[in-house]
Amino acid sequence: MVCLTIDLIAKSRNHFKKKRGLSFPEYLKTLTHLHFSSKNIEDIGNLSMCRNLTVLYLYDNQIAHIHNLDFASNLTHLYLQNNSITHIDNLSNLQKLSKLYLGGNRITVVEGLEKLCELEELHLENQRLAPGEKLLLDPRTLLSLAESLCVLNINNNNIDDIRDLTVLKELQQFSAADNKLHNMEELEDVFSHWPQLLQMDLSGNPVCKKPKYRDRLITTCKILEVLDGREINELTRQFLINWKASKEAKKKKNSKHMMSGPLISYPLTNDFNMGQVPHPGHIHSHADMQRWSLQHSLRARKLTIPVCGLLSHVAVSSPVCSHVDA
Repeated sequence: MVCLTIDLIAKSRNHFKKKRGLSFPEYLKTLTHLHFSSKNIEDIGNLSMCRNLTVLYLYDNQIAHIHNLDFASNLTHLYLQNNSITHIDNLSNLQKLSKLYLGGNRITVVEGLEKLCELEELHLENQRLAPGEKLLLDPRTLLSLAESLCVLNINNNNIDDIRDLTVLKELQQFSAADNKLHNMEELEDVFSHWPQLLQMDLSGNPVCKKPKYRDRLITTCKILEVLDGREINELTRQFLINWKASKEAKKKKNSKHMMSGPLISYPLTNDFNMGQVPHPGHIHSHADMQRWSLQHSLRARKLTIPVCGLLSHVAVSSPVCSHVDA
């Protein structure tokens, strides 16, 4: 088993170039970058003497566990993509970490990043998941990254829901290509909470086949510059925004007109001793109509004051008034 240790660094020609008057321990203290990618490394040993390490390249190895990095409080970049990592552990002390690369591992739940308040980039693409599994992101981790995270890559992880990502209001670049996103309304709602978004890639998702997919996202993301690898023309954006505003204004106007439309007048009921009238929309026989007309005429003659005067403030249908006036 190959383990990354001080001895391995000493044996590496790329790193230890002993200078006159500089001992190996002193040299280790000056190290800021370690390059150990594609070295069949399976474990990380004690590197505590490299206290000024800022960038660590360990991609394309066989590392299964993240540990022994507590000493690296100055680390800003950590490259661990294409290993065999299943859990994100032991990163709490890396509070200056700004870029974390974990793509191509076996991670199922993104967690354990609550202390990384300066993390700006998180790369989690292409996890080697079991059939039927999808990458999950712990809401506590997302909330802790809400003020700092600017770049998120979750490509190809069987993800079908991103509502929990709404809190990431500082995102500028978002990649979620080749997933299972399908709900257009959900995406519009989430993206409306990301006012800084400049670049986005959703290619390869079912939602891309929805009508007006591109137009709707351009109007939702006000300053988006690139969508699915294609630049957004500013004139096109302005046209779509104006068209959407005009459509919504017209819809609002029509709704207001319907609410304030004319009142429909109905014939009087027997509340005014005028007898019952045919109900609107009801089908009556010829005999019914003759009986109602006779009753209406007889009762109208018994009144001692003019009916139209009595009902001057009541909406009366034309058949009633014309009959009485006659």
